Amino acid sequence: MIVAVSGMDSLGERAAKMREALQKSQTITDNVVTILGSFDSRLSVLETAMRPTQIRTHAIRKAHENIDKTLKAAEVILTQFDASRQAEAKILKGPHEDLESYLEAINQLRSNIRFFSGNKGFKSSDAVINNANTLLTKAISKLEDEFKQLLALYSKPVEPDRLFECLPESMRPSSESPGNQFSGKNHHHEHQNGTSEIGGFKHLTLIPPRILPLLHDLALQMVQAGNQQQLLRIYRDTRSSILEESLRKLGVEKLSKEDVQRMQWEVLEAKIGNWIHFMRIAVKVLFVGERRVCDQIFEGFDTLLDQCFAECTTGSVSMLLSFGDAIARSKRSPEKLFVLLDMYEIMRELHSEVEGVFGGKACNEIRESTFGLTKRLAQTAQETFGDFEEAVEKDATKTAVLDGTVHPLTSYVINYVKFLFDYQTTLKQLFQEFETSGETNSQLANVTMRIMQALQTNLDGKSKQYRDPALTHLFLMNNIHYMVRSVRRSEAKDLLGDDWVQRHRRVVQQHANQYKRNGWSKILQCLSTQGLTSSGGGGSAVPGEGGSGSGASRGLIKDRFKTFNAQFEELHQKQSQWTVPDTELRESLRLAVAEVLLPAYRSFIKRFGPLVESGKNPQKYIRYSAEDLERMLGEFFEGKTLNEPRRPYFPTLSITNSCLISKKIAMENNISPKDEERECCSKESCEHKPTKPVSDDIIPHILNLYGSCATPRDFEIYASNASFEDPLMCAQGVKQIKSAFYSLSKIFSESRIVEYSVKEKAMSLKKQEILIDNKQNYKFLGRSIDMISLIKLYVEDGKVVRHEDWWDKKPLRNRETIEFPLAGRFMETLRRGSMLATHAMMGFGKDPTN
Repeated sequence: MIVAVSGMDSLGERAAKMREALQKSQTITDNVVTILGSFDSRLSVLETAMRPTQIRTHAIRKAHENIDKTLKAAEVILTQFDASRQAEAKILKGPHEDLESYLEAINQLRSNIRFFSGNKGFKSSDAVINNANTLLTKAISKLEDEFKQLLALYSKPVEPDRLFECLPESMRPSSESPGNQFSGKNHHHEHQNGTSEIGGFKHLTLIPPRILPLLHDLALQMVQAGNQQQLLRIYRDTRSSILEESLRKLGVEKLSKEDVQRMQWEVLEAKIGNWIHFMRIAVKVLFVGERRVCDQIFEGFDTLLDQCFAECTTGSVSMLLSFGDAIARSKRSPEKLFVLLDMYEIMRELHSEVEGVFGGKACNEIRESTFGLTKRLAQTAQETFGDFEEAVEKDATKTAVLDGTVHPLTSYVINYVKFLFDYQTTLKQLFQEFETSGETNSQLANVTMRIMQALQTNLDGKSKQYRDPALTHLFLMNNIHYMVRSVRRSEAKDLLGDDWVQRHRRVVQQHANQYKRNGWSKILQCLSTQGLTSSGGGGSAVPGEGGSGSGASRGLIKDRFKTFNAQFEELHQKQSQWTVPDTELRESLRLAVAEVLLPAYRSFIKRFGPLVESGKNPQKYIRYSAEDLERMLGEFFEGKTLNEPRRPYFPTLSITNSCLISKKIAMENNISPKDEERECCSKESCEHKPTKPVSDDIIPHILNLYGSCATPRDFEIYASNASFEDPLMCAQGVKQIKSAFYSLSKIFSESRIVEYSVKEKAMSLKKQEILIDNKQNYKFLGRSIDMISLIKLYVEDGKVVRHEDWWDKKPLRNRETIEFPLAGRFMETLRRGSMLATHAMMGFGKDPTN
C-alpha cells in the first residue's frame, strides 16, 4: 500500500513539470511569431525598393539575347549569300569542266531559294529569290544541253559483230558470214538485271558504266526542275534513232506486204530465216541492254522510266514486226507453212522476254502488237493447213507417172507431213491459240488424217488414168505402201495409231492381189489344160490325165506355147518398165508372181513338153525354161526407161541353133543387121577424143573434190557464179560449193570415185558438156557404201558454170522435171535449206587451215 502511494506522487510531479514546459514553449512561439511579423513588413519595403533595379537588369539581359540572335541570323544570311555567289560562279563556268561541282552548285541554289522563301522578313529576300530562280533556270538549260551532248556522245549504233558476241556460241555466225546467215537452235532465258550472262546470252553494254551515274544525276536535276517532258524528248530522239540504225546494220528491213509478194521464194525464205534470228537478237540482247540503260538513268522515276523505254523502242519494234506482219498477211501457199511455224515458234519463245522487258503500262501497245503478230501467224498457219488439204485433194495434174511408181504428189505430201511432226510442240501451242478443249494431240491427228485421206482421194482419181488395170493397182499399191512405210518410220505412227497402219497395210495387200489377178490371169489360162483335149484328128496326141485315153492336140499345145511366149514377152517388156521402188515390196511381189507362174509352167512343160520336143523346131515353141522365167521375173519393176536401147533377151539354147534363132528374134524385133553393126560400132565412135579435151584439165580436180582431199586450187575450175546441185543440196557460188565438198570429210571417214568413164560433147565453140559415168564409194561408221551416179558438167570458156550429180543416174527432181510443180518447188526449197545449213556449219566456204 505504501509503495502504491509513493508511485502516484512521483507521477504527479512529472505531470506538473510537463505543464510548465508547455507554457514556456507557447511563450517562445508567440515571441517568434511577433519577430517574424516584423521581418515580413521590412521585406515588403525592401522588395518595393529593389523592383526598379530588377526591371533594368531583365531588360539588359533580353537586349543581349536579341543581339546574339541577330548576329547569328546575320551570319546565316551572310553564309547563304556567300554560298550563292560561289554557286553562281560555278554555274557561269558551265558543266563541262566539272560536272559534279556544277550539280552541287544547283543543289546549293535550290537550298538558297528554300531559305529565303522561308525568311520573307528580310527586305532583300524577294530580290535574292528572283535572282536565284533566274540563275537556276539558266543552269537547268545548260544541264539539258549537257545531258543531250553526253547521251549523244556515248550513243553509237551497235555493230553486228558486237551483237553476235552476246549470243551463245552455237548461234553465232562465222566471221566471214555473207548476208548474216545463222545456225543453231533456240535458247531461252529470262530478263534479269543482276547477272552478266543469262541462258548463254551475254549482256550488251550500250553506254559505258562510268557515264550512267552522271546521266542519272543530270536526269534527277531535270526532274526536280519539272523538265520531265524535255528529258523524255531528248532521250527518245537520241536513243530511238540509235536502236533503229543498229537494226539496219544488222540487216533488218521494214517491208510491206507488196514488197514481200514481189520477192522470189528463195530470197524471201532466206530473209525469213534471218528475221527469226534478228527477233531473238533484238529482244534478248539489244532491248534488254536498252532496258538496263533506262533502269540506271531513270532509277527512282518508274513512270518516266517506262515511258522513256517505250518511246525509244517503239520505232525499232515496229520495224521488226512489219516484216512478220507482211508475211502473215501475204498470199498463202503450202511451202510457207514451215516458215510460218518457225516465225510463230520464235514469237512464242520470246513471250516471256517481251513480258519482262516491256513491262509497265507505257509498254502496253508494244506488248499488244507483239502478241497480235503471234496470233496472226498462228491464224495464217492454220488457214494454210486448210489450203494444203484442199490443194492435195484437188491437185489437177493429169499426166500420171508412166511406170506406176510413187507419185511426186505422194512423196511431197508425206515429206510435208513428216516435217510437220518436227513441229509437234509448236503445233500444239498453235492449236491452243484457238481451242479450249486442250486435246491438241487429237487435233494434230485429225489434221494429219484429213491430209492423208485427201491424198488417197486424189490418188484414186489419178489411178483411173491408166488403161491397164494391173498398172492401176500397182500404182495404188506403191503409193499407199509408201504412205504406210513413211508413217511407220516416223512419229506419225504414235499419233495415227497402229489401227491406221494395219488398215492401210491390208489395202496395200488388196491392191497387190488385184495386180496379180488383172496382170497374170490371162497368161495363166495359157497353162491350163482346159480346151487342150481332142477326140481325134490329124495331129499327134499324148495321153490325158487319169489314163482316160483322150489326148491333147500337138497343134493346140504349140499354139498355147506361142501364145504364152508372146504374152510373157509383152509382159516382160511392159512390166520391166514399171517400177516398184521399195526393194522389199518389189521382191515380195516378184515372189508372189513366181509362186503362181513357175509351178504352173513347170507342170505344163512336164505334161505337154514331150509332145512338142518330139516334133520339129521345138525351140520355136519352148523358148524358156522355168529358170529363164525366174531370171526374167527378176527384171520386172526395175523402171527401165522407155527410150533406153533394149537388147532382145536370148534364152539358153544349143550352140548349133543359137545363130539361127538369134537372127529370127532380131527379125521379129525389127532389128536390122545394119542396126546391129551400128550398135557394135557405137562404143568405138564414143571413144573418139579430140586432141586436147577440156575434161583433161577438169577431171583431176573433180576426183580431188569427191575424194575429200580438195584444196582451194581445185575450186578454180568453177566460174564465180557457178552452181552445184545433187539430190541433197543446191549451192550457188564458189563459196557454197566449197562448203558442200569440204563437208564430205566431216561426214564420211573416206570418200572417192572408184570407177568412171568420160564423154565430152561440144555444144558450141566455147561451150562443152562433160558426162562422167561413175561409181562412188563412201565409208560411214565403218560401213562401205557404193553409189552409181552421172556427173554432168556444163563448161563455158574453160570454167564449170553448172555441176549436177545425178544419183542412180536419175534426173534431179525440181519444178521442171516433176509433173506436180508444187512438189518440185518444195524439193528445191529443201535442197536450198540443206545447203544454207551446211554452208553455216562449214564456216561459209572458209578454206581449211593446214
